[in-house]
Amino acid sequence: MAGNIELLNSVLASARAENRAALVGYLPAGFPTVDGGVQAMTAMLDGGCDVVEVGLPHSDPVLDGPVIQTADDIALRAGVKIADVIRTVGEVHTATGAPILCMTYWNPVDRYGVERFAADLAAAGGAGCILPDLPVEESEIWRKAAEQHGLATVFVVAPSSRDERLAKITAAGSGFVYAASLMGVTGTRESVGNEAQELVRRTRAVTDLPVCVGLGVSTPDHAAEVAQFADGVIVGSAFVKRLLDAPDPDSGLAAVRALAGELAEGVRKRA
Repeated sequence: MAGNIELLNSVLASARAENRAALVGYLPAGFPTVDGGVQAMTAMLDGGCDVVEVGLPHSDPVLDGPVIQTADDIALRAGVKIADVIRTVGEVHTATGAPILCMTYWNPVDRYGVERFAADLAAAGGAGCILPDLPVEESEIWRKAAEQHGLATVFVVAPSSRDERLAKITAAGSGFVYAASLMGVTGTRESVGNEAQELVRRTRAVTDLPVCVGLGVSTPDHAAEVAQFADGVIVGSAFVKRLLDAPDPDSGLAAVRALAGELAEGVRKRA
């Protein structure tokens, strides 16, 4: 069974046709529980997200700040497995018809088996994988498996990436480019800043792929700011925080649905 890269491409193209940025939400699988995570991601899509990234919880998430680390820890302590991550992808896609990506560090994929991971993710209806720590030079084995199974390979670029490096990374990627808005880890911040805009400009100079900005985007104002210059706005920690702060599961679902709606309004505020 082929994965859903074409669905991802069409959803991003539709957002562009509507003169807005796409809204991409992130939650780790297994948080607050496996079933609770499925419900929360479905609520995010119902609320206004276009795409969801399902995080594969990791004990040493180098890109993630304290909020997502807390959620990962909750999921790992409860015994979340790769099978739960793939089930989450499948159930959220089945419930919503939306493109669902897996965001994971390379080591779990390598240990699970590259071909097996790609095949299982595609069979679940996944649209692709974001692999923040996989160097493009070492990515051929994954890219071949992903292409064979109809999955996007999304690479992360950073403000420190030189122009020739951006060209090399984006030439190998598919789906979209994940532009990290700053040097550092995920989390909520006061503003997204000029580095992100400059990175998007430089990335667009070397690729036709959509460029989506993440790291530090947490409010409707941030979303509106980033939507002025990016093809997509990626929000993770703010959704996780709503669930962490909720007094009970129903309140958590209402909170993430409401945040998705507020952010969706933000990404439509294009001048």
